[in-house]
Amino acid sequence: MTFEEKTLETQRIYEGAIINLRRDKVTVENGTSYREIIEHNGGAVLAAVTDEGKMVMVRQYRKPAERVMLEVPAGKIDAGETPLETARRELKEETGYTPSKVEYMTEFYPSVGYSEEVLYLYLCTGLTAGETCPDENEALDILEMDIDELYQMVMRAEIRDAKTIVAIMMVRSLAEEGKLPEGRK
Repeated sequence: MTFEEKTLETQRIYEGAIINLRRDKVTVENGTSYREIIEHNGGAVLAAVTDEGKMVMVRQYRKPAERVMLEVPAGKIDAGETPLETARRELKEETGYTPSKVEYMTEFYPSVGYSEEVLYLYLCTGLTAGETCPDENEALDILEMDIDELYQMVMRAEIRDAKTIVAIMMVRSLAEEGKLPEGRK
């Protein structure tokens, strides 16, 4: 039987612009323990597929990883915003694309051991190109890449971003099953 921890006390350690950090005292099977938990509003992850069956990707430097990463477009949910609203806004801001169709695929915890962040994955199709409007602190390269090529990159451990791996694997599965919208690979 799985033991469900109950929170006895909460202490706020840090409040930031993007994350907060708290320390919870919790019950465990043999007494009490502490959990450090990152609070985050969550984000929307965009599996944007062109009419030609390519996935729209962004390449950017990520300081925590100290490297350039190839990723699907994504962004944090702003206060008062729904994940769907975030999906539409972030795709336009980062890539310039506006989708005619946005479909919920799944949601997941990218790091359940210490963060309560939830990411919402959307399939975006019927893309119309437009101007990008990235955040002032973002420098992005936008690419359109073949789904099978991206899958092979995941399998060779060339793509290491978890949200991107989830998006690629789910889109590839849809493509193999012929479940991408008509006219698309």
